[in-house]
Order: sequence, then structure tokens, then C-alpha cells
Amino acid sequence: MSVSSDHGIALITGASAGIGREFGEQVAQRGYDLILVSRDAARLGEVAASLETRYDVGAEVLPADLTVDAEVTRVAQRIAGEARLALLVNNAGFGAAGRLAATDPAQQEAMVRLHVLTPVRLTLAALPMLLRNRRGAVINVSSIASFVYSPGNANYSATKSYLTTFTEGLAAELEGSGVQAQALCPGFTHTEFHDRMGASSAGAPAFMWMSAASVVRASLRSLDRRGPVVCVPGLGNRLLVLLIRLMPRRAIGRIAAWRRARVASVEGREGR
Repeated sequence: MSVSSDHGIALITGASAGIGREFGEQVAQRGYDLILVSRDAARLGEVAASLETRYDVGAEVLPADLTVDAEVTRVAQRIAGEARLALLVNNAGFGAAGRLAATDPAQQEAMVRLHVLTPVRLTLAALPMLLRNRRGAVINVSSIASFVYSPGNANYSATKSYLTTFTEGLAAELEGSGVQAQALCPGFTHTEFHDRMGASSAGAPAFMWMSAASVVRASLRSLDRRGPVVCVPGLGNRLLVLLIRLMPRRAIGRIAAWRRARVASVEGREGR
């Protein structure tokens, strides 16, 4: 997909903060009108008003909790009825630190819905229009965690792994259609994500961190160039993924467990 200023429409979930908000910023700069989806209606309204004023684009606010089936249906219907749809960004997500047996079952179920079922349903709603127009893209915001498994993040890694693999299969199906699919797999990114999940960034080297702006810029640049389906922003992250792919699976789990123990030790010393 070449993102141009022909005033197509981009629908972005999780658009009130972090990577989703930055997608709104950069896509608006390119001339796209927006449909912004998030649970936080007030914050979403502020984002929309700012983008409309600064970039002279339309920004529709569509508040929705995408862990709730009826609200996913409402957003899917809005997508299916939009003839100008050119870009779908499935970005909404959250993390929950802790061993699975000690976590809230309802929270774990909500994660599966949000990371797996919601992107599938919204993608299914978007594809008929995108294929009819023979242009556009679906970006599924996955994670570098999709390449590993990790004690303390079992379900997060698993759901993101599904999202990456789903996108790869979708991209293969879309070859020759004019429509692209991308799995965006960022690593450590400066957003509110870690604070919301109650996790620490202790032990993560500074060079591994990226800004949300850099992550989104890499994603859109890759689409412009019809780059790889799996987009891993940042040289450090790409080298890490290469190393992970060369490792025995058992070693990945041991390293992840060691890092979690190290983080817990740092948090204990700091009184967190």
C-alpha cells in the first residue's frame, strides 16, 4: 500500500494513547480521515479535536470496549459500511503480569478476546471493501513477545503469537489483490503500556527502547516499500529476533525465567 493523500479513511483501535495515538498522528499527516476507537471517550475526543485542527482532516470518535462482543459488533458494522476504508490498524491491547494460576480469569479471557477474536472480526469486516477497491492494508500490532514464551506472561505471548501467524497467513491469501497485511512487532516502546500492566522495565538496556513515533514510522515506511509482512522496528530488535529463531525453544524459556527473576530482585531492592 502506498499511503497517499487521497483522503481515504483509516480506522485505528486503541487510538487514545501510545502506538495507536501515534498512528493517528502520522496517518493524519498523510491526509487520511480517521475513525478513532478506544474505551476512553473523553481522551479520544481530545485526540480527535487536535488532529482535525492541526491536519485539516476528519476524525470520527467511536468509543467502544473491544473486549465486549456487542461493542465489537458495532465497530465491525461501522467498518463494513465504510466505502472509503483504506487502512485498518488493530492496535488495542493490554498486558497482565503474573503467573497464570494467580491471575484473574476474567482478565485473561478479555485478553484473548482483545488480541485474537477482535482483530479477526474487524479484519473480516474490512476485507470485502478493501478487496473491492483493490487497495489498502490491515496492520495488526503484535509484539516481539510473539516469538517467545515467557513464565509470567504466558497468555500475552501466546495471543501475540497467534496475531503474528494469523497476519502471515492473511498476507499470503492477499497476494496479487492490491491489499496488504502487516504484523507490526515492536519491542520495548515508550508508552503507558508497562505502567498499566504493573510491570517493570528494569533490566531492559536503554538501546532496546524506541519511541512510539519511531515504531509507527517504521511500520508505514515498510508498507510504502511493500516490505516484509512481519515488521520488527529497530536494528536491536531485529537482531534479537534472529537470535531467538536460532535458539532451542527450551533455552528461550530459561532465559525468560532468569530475566523475570532479575527484574523481581531489582523491584525488591527498590521497594516497588
